[in-house]
Amino acid sequence: MNFSTYFRLTSYATIAAAALSVFVAGGVGVWLGLAFAVVMVVAWQLEDTRWQLTERIALIIILISIPIFYLDWRILTPLVLDEFISSGDFARSAGAGNIARGSVEVAVLAHLIFFLSAVKLLQRKADRDWFFLYLISFFEVLLAAGLTASPTILATLSLYLLCAVSTVIAFEIHKTRRRVTATQTRLLLRPDSKLFQKLPMRLWRRRYLETRRLPLVSVGLLFFIVVFALPFFLIAPRTASSALRRSGNGLAGFIGFSDNVTLGEIGHLKGNDEIFMHVRVADSNAAKPVHLRWRGVALDDFTGKAWKKSPVAEIAEKKESERGFFQIGTTPDINQVTTQTFFLEAVDTPVLFGAPRVVAVQGRLPFIRVDSEGSIQTRQHEQERVVYKVYSDTSEPDPNTLRYDRLEYFVDSARYLELPRHLDPRIAELTATVIEQANARDGYDKARAIESYLSNNYRYSLDLKASGPDPLFDFLFNVRAGHCEYFATAMAVMLRTQGVATRVVNGFLPGEYNPAAEAYTVRQSDAHSWVEVYFPQTNSWVTFDPTPPAGRSAKVRSGIAGTLSKYSEALELMWFQYVVGYDKQEQRSLVTSVRNELVDLRRESGKTFDRARTVLPSLIQPVLAVVGLSVALLLLGLIAQRIRRYGWRHGFQIWHSPAADEMTRIEFYERLLKVMANRGIKRAPYQTPLEFAAVVGGSEARVITNAYNRVRFGDDELSDIERSQIEKLLARIEGNQRNN
Repeated sequence: MNFSTYFRLTSYATIAAAALSVFVAGGVGVWLGLAFAVVMVVAWQLEDTRWQLTERIALIIILISIPIFYLDWRILTPLVLDEFISSGDFARSAGAGNIARGSVEVAVLAHLIFFLSAVKLLQRKADRDWFFLYLISFFEVLLAAGLTASPTILATLSLYLLCAVSTVIAFEIHKTRRRVTATQTRLLLRPDSKLFQKLPMRLWRRRYLETRRLPLVSVGLLFFIVVFALPFFLIAPRTASSALRRSGNGLAGFIGFSDNVTLGEIGHLKGNDEIFMHVRVADSNAAKPVHLRWRGVALDDFTGKAWKKSPVAEIAEKKESERGFFQIGTTPDINQVTTQTFFLEAVDTPVLFGAPRVVAVQGRLPFIRVDSEGSIQTRQHEQERVVYKVYSDTSEPDPNTLRYDRLEYFVDSARYLELPRHLDPRIAELTATVIEQANARDGYDKARAIESYLSNNYRYSLDLKASGPDPLFDFLFNVRAGHCEYFATAMAVMLRTQGVATRVVNGFLPGEYNPAAEAYTVRQSDAHSWVEVYFPQTNSWVTFDPTPPAGRSAKVRSGIAGTLSKYSEALELMWFQYVVGYDKQEQRSLVTSVRNELVDLRRESGKTFDRARTVLPSLIQPVLAVVGLSVALLLLGLIAQRIRRYGWRHGFQIWHSPAADEMTRIEFYERLLKVMANRGIKRAPYQTPLEFAAVVGGSEARVITNAYNRVRFGDDELSDIERSQIEKLLARIEGNQRNN
């Protein structure tokens, strides 16, 4: 491959990598991406032919296209996006960073950039046209980075950087080659000489080797760029998300976590497998907390068809903290606290989730609100993901303590006992029968009896068959099947008929544990409802779940596809935690982790050294001495060889640049020029080496000059015999100078 082909290849690769980043980020569709790829192939075939567009024709095409892009901005793109959203595909692709989430302006900007790049590719290109293409490719990468926070941007950015570094190097060489012409050099060899006949082949070989080394140089430069940029990335402060603002409301159609939830709404979420959040629990490998649930909204008022918050429960306390640490409660034992890190997707609900009885919340949040039911909310975040930590006291009083609770409630707990005005009396009769058959005498056993009855005698189903003016009665006596909301509602209402205070909680099951990410993958289908029963003696809310096991199982991925998806998920989670969401908290955590690792390494290395010093027998010490002496002799031999080749002046240099090596090869000629200069004979700038040798006269100068031309311009090497002869000639000339 000659250099011109290499330069063109790297330039096209840079443009293609930038276009790929926009396509992967969702900036353009499949058809536009394929059309641009076809244009690149055609432009490559047309390079240096008469079929390329002239600069004037390209300018005319761009001017003519301005009204088309105005029409695209005002009419075409808005119609396409509206049709896409109304078709229902919007809800399924919103989480993937599709362009439908972006604004019309972003889509039109992507169209314009691709069009300008296509026109420039088809045009006859001067240096300024190549530079314009490089500049457009840079803006394409910026556009892609603003459209997505996915780790795929890292792959496309790495590819673009590699191509861009190669292109910058090739572009500078390309410009330099164009400035140097044949008239700027002088012929140093006779045309009939053998060396002149070999010169084209030698020059071709040197250019081939240099072109072959350029990709390696680019890879090396990219490596050093990443290595030197990484410390700045780790210590640089972070600001809020700067991604392009997009239309849409996070996970589209997200319902079930508001102050008023109609019976059956959670069932709509159960049919959607879209990822809602990831949860990492401290030391989750030691004991996977399958009993945990991610608590969201607690509702205390049942109207017969819906759950809502009573006016008293709606009263919330707003907490603010500059450090991002919000204390909500206390715990008698710090060892009972479970730490969870939530990676919440962009959703159109301000609710924060956590394991029951949250003690504190930590995260980059401006504020949180905590209502009287323990539900936590923050600002809306439908445009970005949120990362926060939750510290929960997950302990509950033991069953024996709860059995001795006499359930003597205060006035402010009366709302947990209220029933719908027109509740069918047969529900209370059924409850009394179940409790009597279970021989339950206290509140705890009554709750367990109802929980067991519903779980064992009713069927789990996502089909919303219970309906009519009283869906709860229809579920209990007619349909006898439903999803978690019906089971939780039935248990809460049945216990209230027996004077046991309850409330319904909407949240999520733990989800599927991903060992690659060391986190739980929680999907919308993991949405769940359960019951909390109040025991006033210990002032505790205890969790009960009457849903059958079929409604509490998480989706499990298996096989090769499942394993690959888990690793992909782990990569995306790591990218979001340590790149997109990397903040001061993560910086402190990283510094602490590195410091602890260094301390452990120093401690372990000290122990290993002490063991080795005491365990190794004395017989090994002479062996080590012999090995050390052999290595020392080998190094001395290498140094002697370098001194013999490069001389005392350059023999001890560890690194030799090409320029230094070149000076070493022709140092004998520099000695000749120095001796002649001391005699008053200096080489004029316009003189060739052979012309200067003729002025000096003498066979010594001609022999040294011929050797210099062969080494300097013929890419040849002196043999040891020739080097010895030249050394004698130089010594003779220097001796004549001293005698004179």
